Amino acid sequence: ALRARVTAGDPPTAVQMLGFDILDWAAEGALGDLTEVATAEGWDAVVPAALQGFSKADGKWIAAPVNVHSTNWVWINKAALDATGLGEPATWEDLVAVLEAMKANGITPLGHGGQAWQDATIFDGIVLGMGTDFYKAAFIDLDPAALGGEQMAEAFNRLITLSTYVDANFSGRDWNLASAMVINGEAGMQMMGDWAKGEFLKAGKVPGTDFVCIRFPGTQGAVTFNSDQFAMFNVESDGAKAAQAAMASAIMNPTFQSAFNVVKGSAPARTDVPNDAFDDCGKKAMADLAEANTNGTLFGSMAHGHAAPASVKNATYDVITAAFNGEYADGAAAAAALAEAVAAAQ
Repeated sequence: ALRARVTAGDPPTAVQMLGFDILDWAAEGALGDLTEVATAEGWDAVVPAALQGFSKADGKWIAAPVNVHSTNWVWINKAALDATGLGEPATWEDLVAVLEAMKANGITPLGHGGQAWQDATIFDGIVLGMGTDFYKAAFIDLDPAALGGEQMAEAFNRLITLSTYVDANFSGRDWNLASAMVINGEAGMQMMGDWAKGEFLKAGKVPGTDFVCIRFPGTQGAVTFNSDQFAMFNVESDGAKAAQAAMASAIMNPTFQSAFNVVKGSAPARTDVPNDAFDDCGKKAMADLAEANTNGTLFGSMAHGHAAPASVKNATYDVITAAFNGEYADGAAAAAALAEAVAAAQ
């Protein structure tokens, strides 16, 4: 429908979009220019550079980012964690120890929905946990040596290990039902983006009391993200252009960014928004984002279409899901398949 409207010369004024879709429309010359309002309001100084990669094209601002969702989170039922006698897992070895202890205690250790994007969300965390340089080389630079090498083989072996901690009915389960398993104590933990927090809050659960939010073990100090943005299309009338500028300005207003993201569970797209209104997990998200932005360890999420174009993402999904479902002899076979699939998709 969007394509038809743009082709007919009747584009919408603004469209909520994600990642590479924005850049694809920009490459076609279909998007407008928000640089004037962006310059006047100093967006360049407050929006993380990695995020600007999807908000700007050819040096022009083409979209206004509403938020930053970070995807490398683990949500843990606190009572289930306490029952293991272990602390919050900080390393891969810690994580396996906690999962084993939860299994011994008779609950499903990992609440998970067997859908390609959910499998890929877990794998995103595993790969990032093996090193930020490795993540960048594999998923952003699409380096064949990183995609098919020994480190990737180990990442797939870890994914295969995690697949042993899900319940028998995981296949096809929606993510929010996996969250419910953790909320209800049927499962110990879920590896999911920060939108999962809304499920816990809606159920009346309190961060730090009923559940804990931690970065995927090994990814502390780094963040993988996706971001909701409003792209502005090329419009003719001055009135429509003024409306676009006004809307973009409203989206980027710090007060709005705070109010919206408190409800959505994400972090503001601006790094200068006060964290007063946010809960413990929200404060942590904002601090992590600022740290990752400063350190150059803020990366678009492979699983959520912010690391590579859709064709590559879909090829990656196929291999990850096959690996999660035991279709490769070992991690090395999966890594070889991944390198091949990504090469074919480019």
